[in-house]
Amino acid sequence: MKPVAIIGYSGHAYVAIDIFASNDTKVEAYFEANEKEYNPYNLSYKGIDSPEQISSIKEEMDFFIGIGDNNIRRKIYENLAEHKDIYANAIHSSAVLANNVQLGKGIMIAANAVINPLAQIGTGVICNTGSIIEHECKVGDFAHIGPGAVLCGNVRVGSGSFIGANAVVKQGVKIGTNVMVGAGSVVINDIEDNQTVVGNPSRKL
Repeated sequence: MKPVAIIGYSGHAYVAIDIFASNDTKVEAYFEANEKEYNPYNLSYKGIDSPEQISSIKEEMDFFIGIGDNNIRRKIYENLAEHKDIYANAIHSSAVLANNVQLGKGIMIAANAVINPLAQIGTGVICNTGSIIEHECKVGDFAHIGPGAVLCGNVRVGSGSFIGANAVVKQGVKIGTNVMVGAGSVVINDIEDNQTVVGNPSRKL
């Protein structure tokens, strides 16, 4: 695998860099609007992630969007759509994936995450530390499954949705697009698009 250049360079990117390191993949460079004073991994600064700048080095490196915000991550991906073949997947060596899991491009699967048979993980998805995605779940593009969250079997999570840390989603539940599920919530019913829910059982804010 080629070395990686990371787009965005702060907390979420630091986790991604550690994930790549677990598989002996080196992150060598970063893209940001301005050069960072704090550079804990001693990465080379490559400027703004413009299509032209990406094109100039894409033969040398793979790329990863190291940004946790779903909307920003999607916008960057769309801005670089002509180069959609460039994205590496950051999958921690301790993560457990069934052989028949379907994976999109540019996804992050963090330490100790588990993805079970026939699950489908879309483009730009984050499956954060210790999350569990059970059999036949479908997670839409640019969604984020928070640390310790559990999707029981056959759950559907729409694109751009965020499932908070330690939330649990009951088997068969359908979560719409751009939904926010609060940390620790227990979701037992379907959720329509663009809703925010919290609590046990979860309720709409």
